[in-house]
Amino acid sequence: MTSLFRAALGADFDSLHPQLQRRFDIGLEKGTACVGRGIMSEIRRGPWWTVPFLQIGRLRNILVPDVGIDVPFVIANYPYRDPFGRETVTFVREYRVGGRQRRFDATMVAGPGGIVDYLGTHQHLAVDLDLSAEPDGSLLLRSGAQRFHEGLFSFRFPMAFSGSATLRERYDDADGRFHVDLRVENTRLGFLFGYRGSFTCEWLPASDSPERYKPRRHEQRL
Repeated sequence: MTSLFRAALGADFDSLHPQLQRRFDIGLEKGTACVGRGIMSEIRRGPWWTVPFLQIGRLRNILVPDVGIDVPFVIANYPYRDPFGRETVTFVREYRVGGRQRRFDATMVAGPGGIVDYLGTHQHLAVDLDLSAEPDGSLLLRSGAQRFHEGLFSFRFPMAFSGSATLRERYDDADGRFHVDLRVENTRLGFLFGYRGSFTCEWLPASDSPERYKPRRHEQRL
């Protein structure tokens, strides 16, 4: 089975830097996971009026209301088969800011148009991802349409009450590190949250994800 990112990017996958190809080609067929450890050089948020919005997202590990400089972090990418038989890859970021442990949870599956990113501890928010390879071999990820699923309720989530993410990840041959830059913005409130950092990776044999990285509830609806 082709990895999620290779399938979503198609021929563009081969335009990524070789280290990014290695990082995003993890999956059940290869039997590998990727765990990155590094430093967030900066974690930022928008003006004070965005804090309540971020606090709501914090309750389900979707957004983070804290700021910090030189914050150690871990990103865990493990493949596993979810209860509906779908190959899934975790994208769980953990860091400690001001003595508070924070997590930003995401799990990714294949969708009709590419990758669907479930956000949070209960996969309430399903987000379409648009992926492309940049001329310098970096990966550009933009979030698209979002859908909210909970019990009998399922609807397209209004972007006025959510955020659009733009993430760039690249590999620097000079320092041998992956570099990531994320911005989350709202159409009305503007900049909400973002971070910049760098990390190194360790590839591990894996046919499943540790339970602590899996969501508490899996959602079948895309």
